[in-house]
Amino acid sequence: QVQLVESGGGLVQAGGSLRLSCAASGRTFSNYAMGWFRQAAGKEREFVAAIRRSGGSTYYADSVKGRFTISRDNAKNTVYLQMNSLKPEDTAVYFCAAGTYYSGIAGSYEYWGQGTQVTVSS
Repeated sequence: QVQLVESGGGLVQAGGSLRLSCAASGRTFSNYAMGWFRQAAGKEREFVAAIRRSGGSTYYADSVKGRFTISRDNAKNTVYLQMNSLKPEDTAVYFCAAGTYYSGIAGSYEYWGQGTQVTVSS
């Protein structure tokens, strides 16, 4: 199994940047595709970004494309989400997830972190 712990969230003004980290423990981290999702208060959980096992292919939601970058360091068992040009609409709890398959669907992922709060003020 894989255990995931997110960090790096906080309060930032619109236009600012944050980098989220997801530290993984357990077996065979490099064999899992990784994804980031977010859930704003009163809204459904939505896809943000995903990355294949090797890190050679990425996929982004249209709402964050060009602003967010997902990456991974398999040697450190860590996946990152670099968030630039943040908007108030980005305010949400951000979750990382691990799964067998590269996907933008939450139900496709097997393991989830507990989430980290990102708040963007205008």
